[in-house]
Amino acid sequence: MQVIEILKPGGPDVLVPAQRAMPEVPSGYVLVKVRAAGVNRPDVVQRMGLYPPPPGASDIPGLEIAGVIEQVGESVEGFGVGDAVCALVTGGGYAEYCLAPVETILPIPSGLSFIEAAALPETFFTVWSNVFMRAGLVQGEAILLHGGSSGIGSTAIQLAKAFGATVYTTAGSDDKTAFCKALGADAAINYRTDDFVTCVEKLTDGKGVDVVLDMVGGDYIAKNIACLGIGGRHVSIAFLQGFNVEMNMLPVMLKRLTLTGSTLRARSLDFKAGITADLRQKVWPLLATGAIKPVVDTIFPATSAAAAHTMMEASSHMGKLVLNFGEGNALP
Repeated sequence: MQVIEILKPGGPDVLVPAQRAMPEVPSGYVLVKVRAAGVNRPDVVQRMGLYPPPPGASDIPGLEIAGVIEQVGESVEGFGVGDAVCALVTGGGYAEYCLAPVETILPIPSGLSFIEAAALPETFFTVWSNVFMRAGLVQGEAILLHGGSSGIGSTAIQLAKAFGATVYTTAGSDDKTAFCKALGADAAINYRTDDFVTCVEKLTDGKGVDVVLDMVGGDYIAKNIACLGIGGRHVSIAFLQGFNVEMNMLPVMLKRLTLTGSTLRARSLDFKAGITADLRQKVWPLLATGAIKPVVDTIFPATSAAAAHTMMEASSHMGKLVLNFGEGNALP
């Protein structure tokens, strides 16, 4: 099978086509003929040599796929050969065929293409587990999302609004803030021209928000804490500006804040199965009706993975980037 592998740690040009043997299908797994694969920031960090795959995972990048089940391993129930599915995987997505554990497989929602379905798993699993499970966002609360025009951001805006939250977000241009508002954000702040702490204070009449979802890190952490109200929850999922933070902890005590964070890739299949069940019950019906939708910015041929990574690093996209492994993107 053809794969896109990382020749050595480095820039986008180290992503090269290669041939690999077809994987054997272990118990509890299915083999998916990949029609499309999502491109995500962790793929970029892995390519740079800074995010090695967990033990037992494929060294081929790619954390989310959509396609058709080609083979089914022992003890797999609920899915069969020929089913159109999307799946969260720990690696191996940039390939013509990919193994997926049954715990993280979902049917493709009615009306979505393979391309659209490939844009779902990584961001929806991440947002659901962090915003709703870890931070406990509920109807009537307010959330501040950074990177609102990213894949994570475009998903988080829609999900938070769908479940009754007020959504404030930041983005780096007026075009991106307009994009966020079109997705349902109540307010979108251009962080290059406005101070988001001052804006949030005005938007909330000084009360602050209940949840902050942060992927920036660095000096944003202290600013985020200033944006949180009493009992607020701060969730870190990435650190684009660095892991090391210098901050005043007194507001954490005075406002009784919770500072937390998580990674998803190395979590157990049992944990991921819980997210899968929640998504299938609570979110997949919203996708089927079009109440929420995956947002795809650009589709690249699989052999142009390097170009997709270049765009990801430039942060010029709005929504998701997807690699196309199929002849088209229609369901069979």
